[in-house]
Amino acid sequence: MQSHGKKFTEAQKKIAGKPLPLKDAIAAAQAASFAAFDESMDLTLRLGVNPKHADQMVRGTVVLPNGLGKSKRILVIATGEKIKDAQNAGADLTGGEDMVEKIQGGFLDFDVLITTPDMMKHVGKLGKVLGPKGLMPNPKTGTVTMDVAQAVKETKMGKVEFRVDKNGVLHAPFGKKSFDTEKLDENGQALLNAIMKVRPASAKGRYIRAAFLSSTMGPSVRLNLEEMEA
Repeated sequence: MQSHGKKFTEAQKKIAGKPLPLKDAIAAAQAASFAAFDESMDLTLRLGVNPKHADQMVRGTVVLPNGLGKSKRILVIATGEKIKDAQNAGADLTGGEDMVEKIQGGFLDFDVLITTPDMMKHVGKLGKVLGPKGLMPNPKTGTVTMDVAQAVKETKMGKVEFRVDKNGVLHAPFGKKSFDTEKLDENGQALLNAIMKVRPASAKGRYIRAAFLSSTMGPSVRLNLEEMEA
């Protein structure tokens, strides 16, 4: 049986037992936070979908109105003018086939990989390296695109990718503990709206079965499902 430390146990006592509206839940999680560093605020949902069926996969992206509070290191693999576009937009690293070879050699010092469709024939070879790390670019998340400049800008602004796992659970960050509660509420609402918009047509019954939010180290707070769905 898992046991928690004294600080976590004390923090858990500050959490109300009943489900809370999003904004109140955020305030409660902030108040219960005890870590010395600026933790991420995370949303966890259990969805009424079966990801084993392709038509029930939930996946998408959203640009949070107030960002994530951290800067992502972006690599763009492209050629010609697209390299210049990426650099002008603020990409941290750029390259072509040379960068593909570098990654094959073990280089993974980046958080997001953006590429153009024509380069996927080379980047596709990196599936076994990038896939397990969650770094493989995909058109559905906007990381395989001809408009690399826009993709870089959106990522820098706080673009978040979300995807349900094999158990029907979706986990995504929506800001930092130090954010004003109002800003976290705006980010959380934007994330929830994006998840609701990609509800599979084949999903029957209640879409969101359970919802929680928490700081990285803190106790979780249950969200009020009726308020969320309304």
